[in-house]
Amino acid sequence: MAKYGKKAGQKVKKAMHELKRGKLRMGKSGKKVKSRKQAIAIGLSEARKSGGKVPRKKSSRRTSKRSRK
Repeated sequence: MAKYGKKAGQKVKKAMHELKRGKLRMGKSGKKVKSRKQAIAIGLSEARKSGGKVPRKKSSRRTSKRSRK
């Protein structure tokens, strides 16, 4: 079974195309994206928003030193 849907692939492809052309911008600040990984993350995020099949983000679980005792 596929991990990502067709829509996710299309969004990532579009984001990579924009990255290569120097047109991809991030967030509210509008800074230009230079990283390939960031471009993929933006594409997947857009796919998530539009209802594509994308696994949810992994959240980091923090454990404090006090709770380990």
